[in-house]
Amino acid sequence: MTLPTSSPPEPPVPQDGRLEHGDVSLTMRRTGNSERYILQAAALRRRQLRAAVLYGSSRSWRQRQALWPAALAGIILVAVIVAAVAVTGAFKRQQQITQEEQQRQQPAVVEST
Repeated sequence: MTLPTSSPPEPPVPQDGRLEHGDVSLTMRRTGNSERYILQAAALRRRQLRAAVLYGSSRSWRQRQALWPAALAGIILVAVIVAAVAVTGAFKRQQQITQEEQQRQQPAVVEST
């Protein structure tokens, strides 16, 4: 009694015709060298296009510079400038109030003498 040998089951191929990484290696085992190079070139091009869409013109996500430190420094700088303008305005307003009080008191002092 010998058992019949069966071939390994075929992996399911997606409906849109795209191959996943595991499927590509299985497909390449069954093809000749020239076809294998074409499949490898297509997989490389697909990875390059995906990286271009995801990361833009920066070529790679590793080279992308973080923007949050510069944004945080800019927000702090704007807050300091706004605070300085507010303190200067309050100081000038207080000086004006003090001068008005002194002018009200001076005529009263002159009349009482």
